[in-house]
Amino acid sequence: MGTMIQKEDLSKEDFGGEKYEGCNDYLVLTRPDIIKQIHKKYIESGSDIIETNTFGALNIVLNEYGLENKDIEMNIAAVNIVKNAIEEYRNESGDNKRIYIAGALGPTSKSISVTGGVTFDELINTYYRAVSGLLEGGIDLLLFETIQDTRNLKAAYVGAKRAFDEKYEVPIMLSFTIESTGTTLAGQTAEAFYYATKHMKPLSIGLNCATGPEFMENFLAKLSDVATDTFISAYPNAGLPNEDGVYNETPETLAEKVNNFFEKEYINIVGGCCGTTPEHIAKIKEKTKNHNVRQKKETSTSEISGLIVSLEKEGRPMYVGERTNVIGSRIFKNLIVAEKFDDATEVARLQIKGDADVIDICLANPDRDEVEDMSRFLDKVSKFAKIPIMIDSTDINVVEKSLSYLQGKGIINSINLEDGEEKFEKMSQLIKQYGAAVVVGLIDEEGMAVDLEKKVRVARRSHELLTKKYGIDERDIIFDTLVFPVATGDQKYIGSATATIEAIREIKKEFPNVKTILGVSNISFGLPIAGREVLNTYYMQKAYEAGLDFAIVNTEKLIELSEISSEELKLAEDILFNTNDKTVADFVALYRERKGVVKEVNTDNFTTEEKVSRLVVEGSKQNLQVYLEELRDKYKPLDIINGPLMTGMDEVGRLFNNNDLIVAEVLQSAEVMKAAVSHLEQYMEKSETVSKGKVLLATVKGDVHDIGKNLVGIILGNNGYDIVDLGINVTPEKLREVILEEKPDFIGLSGLLVKSATEMVNTVKVFKDAGIEVPILVGGAALTEKFTINKIEKAYEKNIVIYSKDAMTALSDLNKLIDENKKNEVITHLEERRKLLLIENNENNDNADSDVVRETVGSVINKGKKIDFSTVKLPEFEFENIYKPKELKDRVYKNISAKEVFKYINLQMLMGKHLGMKWIIGDLIEQNDPKAIKLYNEILEIVENGDKYFDLKGMYKYFPCRRNGNKIEILDDNLEVLKVIEEFEFPRQEWGDYLSLVDYIHPTEIDYIGMFVVSSGEKSRTTSEELKANGEFYKSHLVMSIGLELAECVAEYIHAEMRRELGIENEEMKNDDVLKAKYQGNRYSFGYPACPELSDQKKLFSLLKPESKIEVVLTEGFMMYPEASVSAIVFAQPFTKYFNI
Repeated sequence: MGTMIQKEDLSKEDFGGEKYEGCNDYLVLTRPDIIKQIHKKYIESGSDIIETNTFGALNIVLNEYGLENKDIEMNIAAVNIVKNAIEEYRNESGDNKRIYIAGALGPTSKSISVTGGVTFDELINTYYRAVSGLLEGGIDLLLFETIQDTRNLKAAYVGAKRAFDEKYEVPIMLSFTIESTGTTLAGQTAEAFYYATKHMKPLSIGLNCATGPEFMENFLAKLSDVATDTFISAYPNAGLPNEDGVYNETPETLAEKVNNFFEKEYINIVGGCCGTTPEHIAKIKEKTKNHNVRQKKETSTSEISGLIVSLEKEGRPMYVGERTNVIGSRIFKNLIVAEKFDDATEVARLQIKGDADVIDICLANPDRDEVEDMSRFLDKVSKFAKIPIMIDSTDINVVEKSLSYLQGKGIINSINLEDGEEKFEKMSQLIKQYGAAVVVGLIDEEGMAVDLEKKVRVARRSHELLTKKYGIDERDIIFDTLVFPVATGDQKYIGSATATIEAIREIKKEFPNVKTILGVSNISFGLPIAGREVLNTYYMQKAYEAGLDFAIVNTEKLIELSEISSEELKLAEDILFNTNDKTVADFVALYRERKGVVKEVNTDNFTTEEKVSRLVVEGSKQNLQVYLEELRDKYKPLDIINGPLMTGMDEVGRLFNNNDLIVAEVLQSAEVMKAAVSHLEQYMEKSETVSKGKVLLATVKGDVHDIGKNLVGIILGNNGYDIVDLGINVTPEKLREVILEEKPDFIGLSGLLVKSATEMVNTVKVFKDAGIEVPILVGGAALTEKFTINKIEKAYEKNIVIYSKDAMTALSDLNKLIDENKKNEVITHLEERRKLLLIENNENNDNADSDVVRETVGSVINKGKKIDFSTVKLPEFEFENIYKPKELKDRVYKNISAKEVFKYINLQMLMGKHLGMKWIIGDLIEQNDPKAIKLYNEILEIVENGDKYFDLKGMYKYFPCRRNGNKIEILDDNLEVLKVIEEFEFPRQEWGDYLSLVDYIHPTEIDYIGMFVVSSGEKSRTTSEELKANGEFYKSHLVMSIGLELAECVAEYIHAEMRRELGIENEEMKNDDVLKAKYQGNRYSFGYPACPELSDQKKLFSLLKPESKIEVVLTEGFMMYPEASVSAIVFAQPFTKYFNI
């Protein structure tokens, strides 16, 4: 879809205005005709499934354009457009084959696991709204595509299920994308992704996007091997775009390559992603039509996963690290109580180093908030732990919150029947929803099962409830047959060690697909430490021989069975299976004086410098300050930063480039760097500086994707660079302005879309014309080194432009540029690459465009064709009332209090758009985000002293009027003469509901229309300029920004007064609903979609005369001055709504 939209060469007017340019999803409302024709082309090419144009129709994405409240409307409209395309195709072709409509939703522009900036609950709501709209439209399938982070997907699934429950359910298709690292962006393997999403029971699972079909093949093979119970899909990009933005796979070559997937029986469903045209689809259809489809088959395996899959081990059970447990580890508990969460994560890290296959996490402390502690700890652990996580809690709220932090398929430990079936059922439903495995303790209403007969009986009852009543897959059930201490002297536990092992044997015999687990360390409770390690190892081996799958152990203290002497083995066997006073006494006597095993990473031979570098690489802060203080005796702070700390980051870069580290781990290393620098700065002289230079970052005009750019900002910002981030969709002119003001040392331009590459060329041309010669780094999915050198660098007239493929490469490139010894190395490399590409270009010049199809879909669409409105049904509204004002006179308001109207403030616009704060401002303030609170308080301080900065004022008047065709005639106040004093002509939609603003005026009777002008006054500009002249640049910008948004506040205030005069104001309405225009009657400003003729401002001004009343004038271009001013016409009827022409 994106490829075909780009071929249309749409104008900003097609998108509904400049601020919506690049929002392809919005075209379903602004240009549904184009979207329908594109769908139709793909239908004609043979497509069986058509995706809706809703990849980014999610309120989190649309919020960047101020369209977040249009999400449901867009999704409904998108489905209807596909329906219309199918109907039109059938009518024209006579072909009534079944064509399925897939509601397609992308991953949003936020990733919980990688960039943050969004919560699980926010994503649930986002997808719930979008899916509700798609279901309302009438989809056949729901497709989550280009999945990069499984946590995002899990939230999407919960939101979708909620929508399904309210409406109807459709099959789900999943399609994720693999990076060059061989994992998703969040670091998960293809196999781990499958097991993490298997509970969603997708119709299909597969891959899309990426770099082309060849790159996909290996991962499709792996996926096909494990995902035997579902269909497999593949829709790759048409290769990579060349320097002209044209993808390199022709229809013939792409068809040949995906045909190979069918021949090897990897896939069932095939299609195309970026760069694939209807011609590509037609060739694929023709090439693959005669293949036998890959057959699904049921599988008996069900693995757990994190970022990787934890597979069964040879010769031992899977180890579950037990030390991250506040009940079993005093050290870990004290760290959590002291809220030293960074140090507490080191306990988990050491368990992983000790060969743990799973990490068990228990934070159940009655003196603390378990939900809060679990959230904070999991947020840190999930960033470095690739292995699966076991959530050890019986609190349903803790379990639900914890599951939202797991990318993979984790384990819940545990549920049981101690309190009967009610809690058992609730927890089972939650586990089923999130797709976890579950530990089931053999406990019922009568207590714990100690003897063999009861253990088997409780297991049998639990199995029946879980599988037959609650629908849990038996392969996800892990029975805990319960371990009791053998040396406490309690007679009821005599023989329990044998009963536990035999229970494993009996349960696995009756239910061969279930798994078993034991908390092995309980067996040796009360015994000497050295003896515990021997007894635990021996008992675990015996349980493994009986069929044990998981053993909860301290992996740091494990010893090999081969290390235990025959004497020790005999004592262990006696105390376990022939427990009496003598066997216990003999065992204790042997180990009373021995010390236990201590397994630690041996850094004794490391220098302090090496220890610091190692901490950076491992992303660990353990003993960081201690080591830094040791180094301060030898080095200056700056030498420590530029020495061992940077050595560590260099190694991080090397490991990342070798795919040994994932993005999350790199971010952990960045946090260590930040902590180290913060500690050292207190010892630095004022003349010293950590800064390596200022970097200006921006996503180019027309592009709202910023995950990659944000990563670059984080990495550079924590490695000595000052970052100025202008955000997304930044125009060349804005960039030029900020560059000239900020004078950065480097510029970073980012863009995901193919057209963003071209926009970079336009941007650097603006730089060149402005005399800017700052080195530029560029990056983005559609960008290549060839395009960078041939197009971007050429436009920059051979000033330095470097293609950086990722954040760590960008760091390496900048570090070289600031090093005079290495800068020439960069320049030499660029010159060599230029020469090679020049040779390549000359060789290919003669036929470079021979196989490129240049015609566009627009060439076959009859643009500009006018509709004969006499042939369509125009809207007819029922006017139950004509709302008449009390008086027809000017209402002028001066000296309006900023504090009074501030209740209408749109903080998202003020703090987000104007002041650059990212994410949902209301949420940040509610969560007491420090930056948001600080900025908000600074805004409040200015508003409190509003008279000093602003001169808020406004006016309105109602006019009698009547409808005349497509015109609204404004009448003299003296209705006895019915004199027309002005008229406004409004266009009508040529699609959809065929709306025009004239429809909101009574068709036959005299009606009334309101008009207003409001302003923040000239004072905001003059005060701002004074502040700037005094060097108070930030406050200057703050005052201007607040002034702009206060003008909108005054507009809401005046509009409320106008509604109040007509008796239609809802005095109970909340401010949030006011901002969403949920009141009766709407206001429309000239220059916007429903009334696009900006010159009509002149007529409004001639009627209201605001020049003399509130000092607002109109420029020659029909813009208002002061610029912080708003004007509008106002309609009163309850059926008014906003629409596009």
